[in-house]
Amino acid sequence: MNATDGDSMASIGSLTGIATTKEMPTTRRGLRTREALVKAARVVFERDGFLNARLVDITAEATCSIGTFYTYFEGKEEVFAAVIEAARHDMLHPGMPHVPEDEGPAAVIEASNRAYLVAYKRNAKLMKLMQQVAMIDPRFEEVRARSARAFGERNARRIKELQDRGLADPTVDPELAARALSLMVSRLAFECFALEEGPRDLEEIVAVCTRLWVNGLNLSA
Repeated sequence: MNATDGDSMASIGSLTGIATTKEMPTTRRGLRTREALVKAARVVFERDGFLNARLVDITAEATCSIGTFYTYFEGKEEVFAAVIEAARHDMLHPGMPHVPEDEGPAAVIEASNRAYLVAYKRNAKLMKLMQQVAMIDPRFEEVRARSARAFGERNARRIKELQDRGLADPTVDPELAARALSLMVSRLAFECFALEEGPRDLEEIVAVCTRLWVNGLNLSA
């Protein structure tokens, strides 16, 4: 269970902690232009890496001018933060399909793990790049840590709900269990999809993660 809810998009500065003097556009045209710059920046960052990416390449990809870029972003770090925030939002809200309640908690965990892993695979290049950038800019390490906390807190609430319903081991600390199980899934996703090490068959990874969740919580029903 690695998707979360209640985390709506806001200004990039409030979510990443990276200072910005730029306000979000208030017009549809402005929003479209900013979105085009973010999409173009993602293409360039994934192709060239963070250090080699140039603003001129981003604006060329977005078919706009440098002046237009500076209307929406202060520089490369800020547009990278916007790219990462879009990926983070995608992974926090991957669009998990509805699971009928009578299928039991294991089915919900399986669907949630699958939705997260599909979203992670979709953003794997950025997740690898994010780790590299975090090593040279601690602000991005805080972004990574904030995402991990969001996953852990959401999963802790779900584990506590299962315990209250008598479906999960009541002796397990929900916060610690959520942290351990969430980190297991995210690290495995990083190894398999970002580093391309080990198995990369999605269903195999989903099955293993789900089995470990179920066994770790000693789920019943």
